[in-house]
Amino acid sequence: MTAVGSSSRRLRKVFALEDFEPLAKRHLPAPIFGYVAGAAETNASLNDNRAAFSEIGFVPRVGVDVSARSLTCNVMGLDFDMPFGVAPMGAAALTAYRGDLVYARTARAANIPMIVSAASLIPLEEIAAENPDIWYQAYLPPDPADIAALLARVARCGIETLVVTLDSAVVPSRENNLRSGYRTPLRPNLNLFYQGVTHPRWALGTFLRTFVQHGTPHFENATAARGAPLLSRQAVRDFSGREVLNWETLAEVRRLWRGRLVLKGILHPDDVSRARNLGAQGVILSNHGGRQLDGAVAPLRALPVALDRAEDMAVMLDGGILRGTDILKALALGAGFAFVGRPFNYAASLAGEAGMAHAIDLLRVQLRADLGMLGCVRLSELGPSILDQGRFRRSCPQS
Repeated sequence: MTAVGSSSRRLRKVFALEDFEPLAKRHLPAPIFGYVAGAAETNASLNDNRAAFSEIGFVPRVGVDVSARSLTCNVMGLDFDMPFGVAPMGAAALTAYRGDLVYARTARAANIPMIVSAASLIPLEEIAAENPDIWYQAYLPPDPADIAALLARVARCGIETLVVTLDSAVVPSRENNLRSGYRTPLRPNLNLFYQGVTHPRWALGTFLRTFVQHGTPHFENATAARGAPLLSRQAVRDFSGREVLNWETLAEVRRLWRGRLVLKGILHPDDVSRARNLGAQGVILSNHGGRQLDGAVAPLRALPVALDRAEDMAVMLDGGILRGTDILKALALGAGFAFVGRPFNYAASLAGEAGMAHAIDLLRVQLRADLGMLGCVRLSELGPSILDQGRFRRSCPQS
């Protein structure tokens, strides 16, 4: 069977983003799927990210000619064909063959942004060659000289948007990873061999194919130099040192970085104000997909107060987005843009570029239909007036 035919077969029963997860669970080794799907401690933030969307309903308008509706949008002076992008996902090339390149190519074809993770396994230069419009997400190293060298490397790649993640200064309690057996770097052992034998399509099509064609993957983009290998008995991927990150460090980053600066992982309104005063062009409200502080508020809940502080700064968000209606709810509340993570990871792992393109198209079709059913032609027409945040439920007489 051809690769195209195999991809089509895998996708024929995928009608929504939710459909990717159970398929990916069967396809990926348990530790790797657990790393992608899981979050911190009790998964409270992960679950609340979805719950926040479910608490808001729509109050659509009717009798409107919506035949000319459009999904185009502008954020930070950048024009996109749809109001969502690809969130940064570490070790994407471990779940999908050349995963970061898959994201970059499909994002470019769809004219949406893709954020490259600092924990990616393909050199930034190769990813930028496939998509010159990528954004780069940084976990800032502790040494100022290393920060300067990293920013210089990113600039040499022609990247114009830097996303600094702020909610990862401290390593969280990820007992879910311990339960599933995931760690980085991966250790060659009997369990890894067993996972390969019991998941042959992943083992042959992603893991072994990567090693045969490209050698041992490394964490390529966390600093200006190459990082630890993905597979090693001795190497240690160093997560320490980021505890010293502070607003003085960010001020120096703003001085050095001449492009657009976005701060990710913000939830508190005072931090939104500090980002604006720093000169950032945007913030991404995020609790890291529930992977950092368990119990951190869902970004959608933090959005209204953040907007009060942002003024003309772009306010974007991620976390829990599975449907076009989720994105429209966020936009109606005032968000400028949204980012999607795990579903795209699952889609790419199952069917590469075909899977990613299918996932993007599912959201496009949903967004276009939902926008029309709301009685809107343009995304700019969305606003709080089309949302029910309890008004109707409170006014309904009790039976």
